[in-house]
Amino acid sequence: MVQIPKPPAPEPPAPRSVPTSADVARLAGVSRATVSYVLNNTSAVRISEPTRRRVHDAARELGYVPHAAARSLRAGHSRTVLMPAPSFPAGPLYSRFLDELTGALGRLEYTVVQYGSVGLRGDEAARAWAELRPVAVLVPGSGPGPQGVEILKRAGARAVVTLGHEAVDGAHALLMDHAIVGHSAVRHLHDRGRRRIGVVVPVEDGLKIFSAPRLAGARRAVRDTDATVTELPLAYDERAAARLAARWDSLGLDAVFAYNDEYAMLLMRALQDEGVRVPADTAVIGADDLMLGRLLRPRLSTVHLELPSGRDLAALVDRAVHDPGTAPERHEVLGAAVVHRESS
Repeated sequence: MVQIPKPPAPEPPAPRSVPTSADVARLAGVSRATVSYVLNNTSAVRISEPTRRRVHDAARELGYVPHAAARSLRAGHSRTVLMPAPSFPAGPLYSRFLDELTGALGRLEYTVVQYGSVGLRGDEAARAWAELRPVAVLVPGSGPGPQGVEILKRAGARAVVTLGHEAVDGAHALLMDHAIVGHSAVRHLHDRGRRRIGVVVPVEDGLKIFSAPRLAGARRAVRDTDATVTELPLAYDERAAARLAARWDSLGLDAVFAYNDEYAMLLMRALQDEGVRVPADTAVIGADDLMLGRLLRPRLSTVHLELPSGRDLAALVDRAVHDPGTAPERHEVLGAAVVHRESS
C-alpha cells in the first residue's frame, strides 16, 4: 500500500509590521517632527491646514496611532488619569457623573482608564495603580492612606484626588458627607407630621460608606424632638422587601426614608401589596431623584443630590498636573434638596 505524504502545513503569515511615524512622514512628504506636531496637537508650532490634512490622511491610510508610552517619555509624564472601579455598586447617578467627568478630561486631552482592583484595598491598591504610571488618580469612596498617596506620587502621579467623606494627607479631596441626605429626608418627614420614622439600611457590601452617615443624619434630624428613628436592614431583593412589608403593622411606623429611590421603589411596591396605603398610612421618600420615581403612582418624593461638576473636577486635575507643588485643595461638594411629591 502506497502512502501519499501529506502536503506540508502552510506557514503562518508573517506578522504585519507596525506602522511608525517615519512611515507616516514618508507617505505625507513631511518630516517626523511635523508628524509629531500634528498628531499631538502641538499649538507652539504653526502647521498649515493642507499639511495637517496630509498627515492625518497618511496616518489613517497606514493605521498609525501614536505610542502613548513614547509620548509620555518625551513629555516627562503620561496623560493617563486612573480611576479605580468603585467598591460600591455604581447606580445611574454615579454613571452620569462619570460620563461627564471622562468627557471633560477628554476635552483636556487626558485619557481616563478605569482600573478593576478586585481584592485590593488601601496602600496595596495604590502600589498596583502606581505600576501603570498615571499622571493623576481619582479615588471614589475609601482610598489609600498618606503612605499610598506618597507611593503614587513617587511613581509620577502629579495629582491624587479622593471623592469621599474624609480627606487624606497629601491628596486633594472632594468631601461628600452623606449625613446631609438622611437629615434632609427625615426632616422633611418630620415637618409633614410624621413621628415614627423608619430608615432603610442596605445590607449589600460596599454601601455602608453611604448608609451609615445617612442613618446618622436621620437620627440627628429628630434629636430633641418627640419623633423616633428605627433602623431597617434590607437586602435589594423582592422577597426581602415582602418580608419587611409583612411585619410593617407590628413596627408601628408612619414614614420611611428608604436610603435611595431604588430601595424606596422596591419597598413601596411591597407595602402596597400588603395593603399599606402610601402616603395615608406610611409616607415614603427616597434619594437620587431618578426619572423612574416620577413615573410611579404615587409619584416618589426624593432627595435630589448635587454631585461635583465633572468639568470642575477635570479642571482641578489639570491644575494639579501643571502645578504639582500646589497645596492640596479641600472642597465640600455634596448638596441635597428635597423634592416633595405625592408619596410623602
